[in-house]
Amino acid sequence: ACPSSARELAVRALGCAARLAALCRALRRREDEGDEAGWARARDEAEEARRELREAVRPLREPGYRQQLRRKVERARKRRLRLQRRKREAEAAEEEEAARAAEREAKIDQWRAKCIQEVEEKNRERELKAAADSVLSEVRKKQADTKRMEDILHALEKLRKLRKEAAGRKGVCPPPSADEAFESQVESLKTLLKNRTELYEAEERALRVMLEGEQEEERKREMEKKQKKEREKLLQQKLEIDSKLFGDPDEFPLAHLLQPFREYYLQAEHSVAALIQIRHEWDQYLVPADHPEGSCIPPGWVLPSLPTNDTWATAVR
Repeated sequence: ACPSSARELAVRALGCAARLAALCRALRRREDEGDEAGWARARDEAEEARRELREAVRPLREPGYRQQLRRKVERARKRRLRLQRRKREAEAAEEEEAARAAEREAKIDQWRAKCIQEVEEKNRERELKAAADSVLSEVRKKQADTKRMEDILHALEKLRKLRKEAAGRKGVCPPPSADEAFESQVESLKTLLKNRTELYEAEERALRVMLEGEQEEERKREMEKKQKKEREKLLQQKLEIDSKLFGDPDEFPLAHLLQPFREYYLQAEHSVAALIQIRHEWDQYLVPADHPEGSCIPPGWVLPSLPTNDTWATAVR
């Protein structure tokens, strides 16, 4: 017997019962009307419907049928519940995988944004340095031009002096006004070149200060990155040590039995009085490094050694 066949038998029996009830009403109606022929036909049909009903319910009356049907219904119910549970578990696994995928995507996007930001910063620094180098090169070029003009001016002074001496040996002497005009022009040019030299030197100093500032900022950023990596490394080491000493925090939540012991061993991190008391107890055992009856206090946690046999390993697990 199975639930579907039992359902079919029940439907068939209900149909036969409904037909038999209709025929009984027809019999009473024929009897009231005195229609003997119609009553006989209705009686025969009612007998046939009664036999069909008896045949339909006969399997339902067999011994153990209901118990067997009940067991099969229970198995079907459990199977349906099992399938529903598996479906919920599959949906939960899909949601968890989707959450992990979203988290991975977020981390990838964060890493990509960080890389893009670093590349953009390096490009900006490179462009700024290139611009500063270009401006510095331009300033140095101007300084070189100014120096060349000063050399030319000194050469002109030397050339005029030599020509004046040669003309003097020939008895030709230029008027004093010519010397004054030449000296005035030379002094004016020297003043102009001096002002330009000071201006270019000031520009060069400003550019060097800016470049040094950028280099200092770059060194500072590199130092910060290095310190951040060191802090992350130390934090990871601390987490590993805490996990070995107190267990995995995901496996041992705050309400776990080990939490009171964890609070006891970490009380100095939250209470100055507890820190002083613990240091006082430790200080009672301070000895030199070469003391034959003791050793120095270790700078950090004393990690447990690995199990030396299977029994110990079982207890640790």
